[in-house]
Amino acid sequence: MIDEVIMLRHGRTSYNVIHRLQGQVDVPLDIIGQWQVDQSGLELAKRYYWAKVSHIARNPELLAQPGPQAAKRSEIDEYQKAPASGRAMKVMSSDLFRASQTAHAFADILGLPVTLDKSLRERSFGSWEGMTRDEIRELDAEAYRSWRAHQGGESKYGVESRAEVGRRGAEAVLRLIAQNAADQTPTTLMIVSHGSFIAATLETLLGMDAEVDELGNIPNAFWSTLKPTARPDGTYAWKLTEFNCGPAIAGETDWSNGPEELRNPDMPEMKPLAPSQTV
Repeated sequence: MIDEVIMLRHGRTSYNVIHRLQGQVDVPLDIIGQWQVDQSGLELAKRYYWAKVSHIARNPELLAQPGPQAAKRSEIDEYQKAPASGRAMKVMSSDLFRASQTAHAFADILGLPVTLDKSLRERSFGSWEGMTRDEIRELDAEAYRSWRAHQGGESKYGVESRAEVGRRGAEAVLRLIAQNAADQTPTTLMIVSHGSFIAATLETLLGMDAEVDELGNIPNAFWSTLKPTARPDGTYAWKLTEFNCGPAIAGETDWSNGPEELRNPDMPEMKPLAPSQTV
């Protein structure tokens, strides 16, 4: 049974740097994005180290063994009798490459498999995908104004509404919970996805209005944690126990642009959106 859900956003991409709408365009992490997910992956791997022990306990063939001349063999009993073996972790990721890269930055440390799921993809931005906000405003100023005012003007360009994204995300989470309901092992579900998807899904599960973007921006490689509680009628009550958390280094450096030793001379600096681009 899943009793904890973590939602982790992918790291920075070249599209993020210039605020180009990615949607479901498949764009890889850039060098700073890889650094971000490695930092978050290390931080989360320290917290969830028990998941490595648990995975080995359930899969004894994964326990490394010495050569035939060794005085003794590694003992699987140490893993199977450890309290950590009483929990499990599942790592699910959007099938877009930037998300799977992020998932592996965490899962590979602990030896956990990553399962890709198309339903965890980012919000579709229709024919606006690949465009900047200035380009969208030049194309159709009224549709842009309506979009930023949460009035739905983007729908004429095939953009998935935030409410639709939230429903899709909530349905995916509930489906994954249902698929694990028969297993009584307490399980942490790690979902690696995208900023708009995560915000809208959290808002929907928490009973907020996803269409008006109540939670706001999700930074690259930051995570949020939810606790579900089953109700008698089969639905769930949700408690947000962490929101927009990152590794300690995120507060000690320019998280959006990374350490200087990774920035090449041709790399543009990622800057916050100008006020004119957010209204």
